[in-house]
Amino acid sequence: MVTTKHEQIIQHIISLDVGHKISVRQIAKQLNVSDGTAYRAIKDAENQGLVSTIERVGTIRIERKKKENFEKLTFAEVVNIIDGQVLGGSNGLHKTLSKFVIGAMQLEAMMRYTEAGSLLIVGNRIKAHELALNEGAAVLITGGFDTEGHIKKLADDKELPIISTSYDTFTVAAMINRAIYDQLIKKEIIFVGDIATTLEETSYLKTKDTVGKWYELNEKSGHSRFPIVDEKLRVIGMVSSKDIVGKDKNIPIDRVMSKKPLVVKSKTSLASVSHTMVWEGIEVVPVVDNSGILKGVVSRQDVLKALQQIQRQPQVGETIDDIVSRNLQFSADEEVYTTEVIPQMTNQLGTLSNGVFTALMTEASSRLLQKDRKADITIENITVYFNKPVQIESILTIKPTVLDAGRLYAKIDVEVFSENKLVGKGLIMAQLIHR
Repeated sequence: MVTTKHEQIIQHIISLDVGHKISVRQIAKQLNVSDGTAYRAIKDAENQGLVSTIERVGTIRIERKKKENFEKLTFAEVVNIIDGQVLGGSNGLHKTLSKFVIGAMQLEAMMRYTEAGSLLIVGNRIKAHELALNEGAAVLITGGFDTEGHIKKLADDKELPIISTSYDTFTVAAMINRAIYDQLIKKEIIFVGDIATTLEETSYLKTKDTVGKWYELNEKSGHSRFPIVDEKLRVIGMVSSKDIVGKDKNIPIDRVMSKKPLVVKSKTSLASVSHTMVWEGIEVVPVVDNSGILKGVVSRQDVLKALQQIQRQPQVGETIDDIVSRNLQFSADEEVYTTEVIPQMTNQLGTLSNGVFTALMTEASSRLLQKDRKADITIENITVYFNKPVQIESILTIKPTVLDAGRLYAKIDVEVFSENKLVGKGLIMAQLIHR
C-alpha cells in the first residue's frame, strides 16, 4: 500500500528517540518534502501526543502515553500549561513527573518530600534549586525569578528541566492539578474500540457463502445478526434472522442481505453508538477502519455492560454533570429530588446557570427511569422554560413525572421548585435503553 508524504513524516517522527529535537526545515530536508507539508505533519504529531512544541526551546519528541498513564504529565506539557520559560535542562523535557511538591516549608522538610521524577515548585531559593536537582527532581521557579548560572549548568548536566513562570506557587499548583483532572475526565470517556470484539473473535459471512452458513454460525455463536464482507474484508451488508426466514439454504447470502449497513469506527464514543442502536433498534453493529474494513463488532450487551461500569467508576476530576449528580438527593416520602445551588452551578451573576438547570432536569429524569423502568435514557429533545432566576444557596426541589412510556421511548414532564414556588419546567423526549 502506498503511503502519503504525511504518513511517512509521522512514521519518521515515531522512529526518533524520545527527547530528539525536531524542526520543520530539518524534516523537509531529510524527507524531501515542502516546509508546509512538514509543518502540518508536525502539528498532527503534536495532536497525537508524539511531540511537544515549546517557545524558545523548539519541538521535541516525547513519549506517547499509554491509556493507563493519562494522569502523568511530561515536563514539556507543564511548560505549556503554566506559560513557562525553560532556563536549563531542556533535554529532559520529554520526561514525565510522578508528583509535584510545593516548597513552602523549611529546606530540610522540603527535601524529605522531593524525590527523583518529582517537580519542586518553589520561589527564589537557590539552595533548594540545587538540592532538588541533585535528588533527581525538576524545578519550577515561581514569581518570574531567574536562577544562577551554575544551577542552569547542573540542570543541563542532569537533563532535568528548570523552568520559570510569572505565576505564584499556589496558582501554578492549581493549574497543574486542573490539567491532570482534565486528562482523567477524558480518560473516562469510553470508545467503541475499548469494548468491541476483535476480528479474530467476530463471526462474519463472505459474499460467496450461502444461507446455510448463517445457520451454522447461528448455532455456533448464538447470535442472529452477522456482517457480510467482500474479498478485502470490507463490510458491504448485514444479515439477520428476519432476512433468511423461509429462504432456501443454498441461496447466496448476498442476495438476502441488507445493503449499506450502519457501521461505527473505533473512535466512536460509547454514548454515540448506544444512541444509534436504540434509535435504529439493532443489536449488533460492525466496527470498521477508515477504509470500511471489518475490525470487529459491538453488541448492545457490550454497550450496556460498559455503561454500567462507567456508573461504578470512582470519581476522578469532576465535570459539571458530575457535580450535579453528586449533589442530587432523592426524597422517598415525596417522590422528588432535592439539591442545593452551590457556587460551581452558578453563572457570572451568581444565579443558577441555564446549562446546570437543564442538567438537573435530565439527571432527575434519568434516575426516575432507572428506578421505575430499569432503563437508561438518551435525550432526544428537551424544551425548558426558565420562570425566574434561582439564587446561590437556594434549595431546589425537582419533580419528574412520566407522561407516557413505551418500549423504546418516554415522555417526561419536569417541574422545579424553590421555596415552594415554580422556578422552571421542562418536557423531555428520551430513548430508552433497557438493561
